[in-house]
Amino acid sequence: MLLSSRVKGISDSITMKLNEKAIQLTEEGKVIYNLSGGQLPIKPSQEFIEKIHHQLNFLKSYQYSPSAGFPALRKKLMNHFIKERKLPSEIFENDWDVCLSNGSKHTLYNVLGTLIDPGDEVILLAPYWVSYPEMVKFWGGIPTVVKSNVYDAFVPAIDDIKKAMSPRTKVLIINSPNNPSGVHYSEAWMRDFAAFMHEHPDLVVISDEVYSDITYFDPKPSYFYQIDHSLLPRTIMVQAISKTLAATGLRLGWAIAPSSVVAGMGKIQSQTTSGPNSLIQRALLDFDFNYLEGFLIPVKNHIRQNAATLREKFREAGLGHCWYQSSSAFYYMIDFSRTPMFKRFSPEDDHSYAIADELLNDQGITVVPGSDFGIPNSARISLVIEEVPFQEAIVKIVKYLSRN
Repeated sequence: MLLSSRVKGISDSITMKLNEKAIQLTEEGKVIYNLSGGQLPIKPSQEFIEKIHHQLNFLKSYQYSPSAGFPALRKKLMNHFIKERKLPSEIFENDWDVCLSNGSKHTLYNVLGTLIDPGDEVILLAPYWVSYPEMVKFWGGIPTVVKSNVYDAFVPAIDDIKKAMSPRTKVLIINSPNNPSGVHYSEAWMRDFAAFMHEHPDLVVISDEVYSDITYFDPKPSYFYQIDHSLLPRTIMVQAISKTLAATGLRLGWAIAPSSVVAGMGKIQSQTTSGPNSLIQRALLDFDFNYLEGFLIPVKNHIRQNAATLREKFREAGLGHCWYQSSSAFYYMIDFSRTPMFKRFSPEDDHSYAIADELLNDQGITVVPGSDFGIPNSARISLVIEEVPFQEAIVKIVKYLSRN
């Protein structure tokens, strides 16, 4: 059967494929250190589980919600966002809304579908989340990549973003805290970005803030629209319960956006998936967000400890020059090109997949090739597995990287 050119032009999600392979090898009895996972290895908070259990008793939990989600929950999420970001509530009294979708990935897909026409350019800041370019291409857009490097802790330069702009640029995606680098952009960076936006009054910015609550070093993330409220009308904020509530499998994300964008997203959703999961929506409507801070304290402590283990093992092995300080989300990018091991590879080519394959076959460690994040000769590791196996995995990685 002849498949469409649209499908042929899209790659599989490498993170999903690697996670599936790690699970398969584990089930075969092999000892695998899975550092590819983008999810916390814990259940959601007990309070949220109890709210889900309570909502099982009601008929509406099993029936359609409106395409954009239940209005009461949309209002609650808007109010929570305004409070968390310390924004004036009067800004959002008119012409603003929330669209709930089946996870942040679905939300981003619908946002891009609402904004992008074929030939429109979308700026992506590398390292970027693996699905961004594939989503852009699916809707007929053209990804334009702005690169960064480990010397700057993978924070892109505003001057490089300026150089990437063209008359066809319509959208720019910011992901802070960032997957895969595990850093968030500073307030000074956000201030400079706000000034840059004023130079390009037609540019729309999608701010992917899924990891905004997962920060384990101060200062906490801040955003350009907090510095300059006038930029909000051309900003779309994306969030989800997947990371904050350790609920990747429950698939609930949302966009906070001008009403016209939400209406467009609702149209796409009404003809594809209909409304998101009613049971989870109703449980979240009944959930007290004040529980989140206490729930995340041990999560942040655990990630901080694993990040410290990574730092110390790199320094002990004389690889301190390859290290940078992660501060948020739960990832870290290893730059292979600066390690002794890389001497056997040609520096002009990308060897991310070959190195990741060696780590899996020889060391039993699953990492995600950095080329899928726009950074060649690197890999993303996750900092979420238990402390002891994480230490064991890092010792193996460091030993591998130190080979001449």
